[in-house]
Amino acid sequence: MGMHDQLRRRSVGAPAARSLLLTMLGEYVLPRGEAVWQETLVSALASLGYTHQAARQALARSVRGGWLQTERQGRRARVRLSPTTSELLQSGARRIYSFGESWEWNGRWLVLVVRVPEERRDVRHQLRTRLAWAGLGSLGGGVWLTPHMEREPELAAAIHDEPAAEATSFVATVGSLGSPSTIAAAGWDLDGVRDHYAAFIADFRAVRPTSPEACFKLQTLLVHAWRKFPFLDPDLPPGLLPANWPRRRAHDLFAARHASWTPGARAYFEELETGRFAPAARAA
Repeated sequence: MGMHDQLRRRSVGAPAARSLLLTMLGEYVLPRGEAVWQETLVSALASLGYTHQAARQALARSVRGGWLQTERQGRRARVRLSPTTSELLQSGARRIYSFGESWEWNGRWLVLVVRVPEERRDVRHQLRTRLAWAGLGSLGGGVWLTPHMEREPELAAAIHDEPAAEATSFVATVGSLGSPSTIAAAGWDLDGVRDHYAAFIADFRAVRPTSPEACFKLQTLLVHAWRKFPFLDPDLPPGLLPANWPRRRAHDLFAARHASWTPGARAYFEELETGRFAPAARAA
């Protein structure tokens, strides 16, 4: 499995220490553009409820996996993003912070017909996962589709990465049989996506942090929860969605909370970097 797939798996995974570490790297380390003390990331994870041991294990695995690079300075270590991780986090940030904005659809579908030999079930499973991550819906029989025409290069790369797979792409509009909304209902689990949005709104609607550390905790959890939606939600245009679709409410809540909590969250992270805060380890 490539590093890109590992990072994408972490982005939608349960909030294990390494998964939240990835969120922190994108939210606090990437914008700084420079290395941070290893103790800063350990203390940051401790603020989120992890033991120092669990935090150090997450960091060590991230270094071994090529996410991070370290440089010794006496008895201490500075940690910086590897070039590949920096590039992937920048790409992820663009997707995360632009996701949920309105867009106009011209009624055309990008249709992908995928063929994988029957005996290569491992390839079929991995390819299904990548296509679903890219927001495609499945109509069965190897037929996948999306209203996002601009994703064709990403899909071509996914196919080229699997030598056992072949694919043909088409640009299509719906004819006299069927309708775009019935296609959407068949191709994607929209009820499941709605449930995720409802949980996100319930989790962050009423909370009000009262300290920089609380801002840091909630901001990290907010971004960690929101970053899943570009992979969970195919970002269909309004005309294909059920009534009262919650994406706009969730997007506006994310934008408002993120703007409100950013100053306190980043101030707390900087305090950790200068050593003025040292939160005690807690039970994982």
